[in-house]
Amino acid sequence: MAEVKVLIEGYARESEGGLLASSSVSLIRENGKNIIVDPGINRPLLLEKLESEGLALTDIDFVVLTHYHPDHALLASIFEGAAILDNTTIYKNDYESDHGGVVPGTAVKIISAPGHAHEHCVVLAETEKGKIVIAGDVFWWMDEENMKPGDIDFLLNRKDPYAKDEKVLMESRRKILEIADYVVPGHGRMFEA
Repeated sequence: MAEVKVLIEGYARESEGGLLASSSVSLIRENGKNIIVDPGINRPLLLEKLESEGLALTDIDFVVLTHYHPDHALLASIFEGAAILDNTTIYKNDYESDHGGVVPGTAVKIISAPGHAHEHCVVLAETEKGKIVIAGDVFWWMDEENMKPGDIDFLLNRKDPYAKDEKVLMESRRKILEIADYVVPGHGRMFEA
């Protein structure tokens, strides 16, 4: 069984002519492996959270990127010894291979979930608490929005101004809500599905 801890609850808020945003950052521990999902963009906060877990950058075995937007992916390179995984591929230095939908040496699954971005994926970990899906920006909202995680219509139909394909995004949202007990959104608090 995996253990999942949200190290950083993702945020997105208006700020002096722009946006202040960094993704949710999750730590998965399974079978002796340490996995970071979406390391985000806030380096000082990430380093502080890793230290509070007793982890050094070299303790991370894998970094999974749900998609390539900088607010989710920018800090991937600080984990020099880790392999980087995306929707289909493992990158280790200049070597690439297919991961087959699973983080190597674990039961943690990587599932395609396009719509917000064409290459988008989510991460599924089975825990004692239930199935936790780290959803990246399949689900996300601004800090000032009235989050309605128990409202299926809100979750399925919320307009995503950055979506590449709204119809495909809705299909990805449905798929996640069918398999998850809990969802970690790209920006916002974990919610029960």
